[in-house]
Amino acid sequence: MDIDAARDYVRDNHRAVLATFRRDGTPQLSPVTVGVDTDGRLVISSRETAYKVRNLHRDPRAGLCVFPDAFFGPWIQVRGRARIISLPDAMEPLVDYYRTLSGEHPDWEDYRAAMVRDQRCLISIEIEHAGPDRSG
Repeated sequence: MDIDAARDYVRDNHRAVLATFRRDGTPQLSPVTVGVDTDGRLVISSRETAYKVRNLHRDPRAGLCVFPDAFFGPWIQVRGRARIISLPDAMEPLVDYYRTLSGEHPDWEDYRAAMVRDQRCLISIEIEHAGPDRSG
């Protein structure tokens, strides 16, 4: 699958399962909401204290299975390297993430305060591979 086609799919489908790797090498799976930033990277909001973030700090390999809201239907998987963007650098990208997925927030000041209170960060994934390349 072409990486640009994968980005287009994610722009319309935001439900996903993120795979990261525990210290012992086993996968850790997390349901997430994913978007695409203006640079074409996949972005996910999380908390600094989440296991997925801890795993990605140690091992930046990430995989996503992205599917439609109805679950059944066309889906894609992507692999890439993740980078964690922490506050305060994450604040405006978190605002962009929210706008991309949900539109305008009724109170941006409250949103920003919640991002700090919740210790939010942004997971940014550069796509290296997308599929499936064939079905069957």
